[in-house]
Amino acid sequence: MPADLPSGTCKLLLTMPQLQERVINILKQPAQEWPVILQEPSDIAKLLKEYAAPLAAVPAICQVLGMSVIGIQVLGTTIRVGMTRSISTAIVSWVMQLAGAYIGALVIEKLAPTFQSQGDTLQALKLVVYSFTPVWVAGVLYLIPSLSPLVILAGLYAIYLFYLGLPVAMHTPSQQVIPYMVVSALVIIVVTVVLGMITGAIAGSGMYGAGVF
Repeated sequence: MPADLPSGTCKLLLTMPQLQERVINILKQPAQEWPVILQEPSDIAKLLKEYAAPLAAVPAICQVLGMSVIGIQVLGTTIRVGMTRSISTAIVSWVMQLAGAYIGALVIEKLAPTFQSQGDTLQALKLVVYSFTPVWVAGVLYLIPSLSPLVILAGLYAIYLFYLGLPVAMHTPSQQVIPYMVVSALVIIVVTVVLGMITGAIAGSGMYGAGVF
């Protein structure tokens, strides 16, 4: 490995196989993967940096390429967003996705006693971050803007992952899983909308605001 390769790049290259393995496992065999995820040692910074950050970058990067390079077809005309504006918006959106995951985890943790559950911020963040894996992976669809509505299907699978992970992560009784999941989903929706508005305000464009999660 070249000596001048940045240390951050080295670390990313070293962790990429583990990242790929985790993505494949949580998507293909979530029931078996959740107990593994929630037992392994980690911390909030590591989880956000080594898992959430690279995956959340997928939709952000693909939005830039889709909107600024490929463009949108409207009545036979290709419309493209300026590269500078799309990149700045994507960066803000990426940061907001990470912030949204953390805020959502904090709220889910605070709601735990209401649903006879228990868990710390890290466990709640694992629940949020790993549940959103299919949504972030499906971000590749933003390369072709006309296909972006299909991300909704990934969102449905994310709900299923959350459903499977909730009793493991937060020790939720079976009769409380559905109510806890519904309230948590509403919280995440509200957080997404608010952060999307902030993204649009900061970047000066609402185009990517809806894609915070």
